[in-house]
Amino acid sequence: MAKPQLGVRVDPEVKQLAQSRARDLGLDLGDYITRLVREDAEGLRARGLEAARRFLDEHQLLFDEAEEADAGAPGAHAA
Repeated sequence: MAKPQLGVRVDPEVKQLAQSRARDLGLDLGDYITRLVREDAEGLRARGLEAARRFLDEHQLLFDEAEEADAGAPGAHAA
């Protein structure tokens, strides 16, 4: 069965970002957009972001301590 064509208008930078990300993932643009829509509709993206937020909430002190330790180390500098 043939896939229907979808026409959308986006800003040029959004188009470039989408094409670049699709290329990075080895997908054509249509498959990349399909993936994004399915992830959004299924809530995968929201669940992943929520899990990351919970992880950071639980472990932020550890990251802060490590950052403070690195800042005090001789020769330490921002990348």
